[in-house]
Amino acid sequence: MMRPPLSSAATSLLRAVINRTGLPRDRILLREFRSVDWHSLTYQGERHCISLRLPPPHAAETARALTDGLEDAEFEIGGHLVADIALACPPIHGEDGSIGIEIEALTLAEA
Repeated sequence: MMRPPLSSAATSLLRAVINRTGLPRDRILLREFRSVDWHSLTYQGERHCISLRLPPPHAAETARALTDGLEDAEFEIGGHLVADIALACPPIHGEDGSIGIEIEALTLAEA
């Protein structure tokens, strides 16, 4: 059986992250999205790595909207809890005025 490209947790997380920017989805380039299953003794979920490219001319403002308070943000992603989310590295400034953002997150399935 083929696994869907993105799980429901991954799809909802991506939508919630992009919504933080206030931009339409077609103004943000999804460079890469990887998810792997994650388990502990009592929980199960997924680890996610999200790579986005924010285009000019408002890349800096968009990056701030996305990243300011990210670690403390609350996300609604039906059936899952965002247990941890943070920048994987500082934003990467492109020569064309774009900004690359790398985010890592852990989602847990609600019991």
